[in-house]
Amino acid sequence: MNKMSIKKDDLVVVLSGKDKGKQGKVLETMPKDGKVIVEGINMVARHTKPRQQGQEGGIIHKEAPLYACKVQRVCPKCNKPTRPAHKILADGKKVCVCKKCGAEI
Repeated sequence: MNKMSIKKDDLVVVLSGKDKGKQGKVLETMPKDGKVIVEGINMVARHTKPRQQGQEGGIIHKEAPLYACKVQRVCPKCNKPTRPAHKILADGKKVCVCKKCGAEI
């Protein structure tokens, strides 16, 4: 299993690709594939066929997964993208810290 520094409900910014610079909330992480699904980012059109009587087919727009290395977590205090550092507190608890402002993420 691969380790990822990005978790569900984190605010991230896209570093490269067609949605470069956009921010969004992480909806789902896939550590096995090293991918994340971000709200409103990497939208694709899916053409669906009606499967049951009375069900409508059509084009559905939804988010596709993108590699976790293409996104970076945003610090809630300084509002800048940062690679999180890990710090061990006096009570033995491990927390993520922003490298730019030093605030806990």
